[in-house]
Amino acid sequence: HLKHSVNRFLFFHFNMGIDLVAGGRYTGHKQRTAPKSKNVYLNLLVQLYRFLARRTGSAFNETVLRRLYQSRTNRPPMSLSRIVDYSKEGQVTAVVGTVTDDSRAHEVPQGLRVCALRFTEGARARIVAAGGECLTFDQLAQEAPTGSKVTLLRGPKHSREAYRHFGRPGTRNAHVAPHIRSKGRKFERARGKRNSRGFRN
Repeated sequence: HLKHSVNRFLFFHFNMGIDLVAGGRYTGHKQRTAPKSKNVYLNLLVQLYRFLARRTGSAFNETVLRRLYQSRTNRPPMSLSRIVDYSKEGQVTAVVGTVTDDSRAHEVPQGLRVCALRFTEGARARIVAAGGECLTFDQLAQEAPTGSKVTLLRGPKHSREAYRHFGRPGTRNAHVAPHIRSKGRKFERARGKRNSRGFRN
């Protein structure tokens, strides 16, 4: 009986588990509650839209706040041609990201009003030249605190070059680009190993 008690004592005191970090073993893939960036302007915008989302109960403000937290890959840039296509008359077009110039947009409509985190020089110049206006999000908050008469857009997230390689290349109907220098005759074709690839040695 004494031996059994000693064994139990040793088991509980020397076979303890590992000390996990607070939150458990799997702590990744959380939704952000603040931006990772130390940008002062961005953090002030977060404070502003956190206040507006709480006090107005507007879904627009909650969406803008959530997008302000996001990483740069999740805030893709949007071209001027796409903004021209989706903008509505008498409304402000908002993009939580960068607005870039686009040579495919031959004409920018008169009086186009766009709100974004950032504008490239070319995009800003073309909007202003057409009698339009480039707004910041704090200006938009004063003008439309609940997001009324604002069209919220976002850029094409899957247009990054990296997305071409996601998946398994070589499988049927995959359309996945392999990570090779080129898809030409001379590159990673098993040349010299089988008759269908030049020759078999």
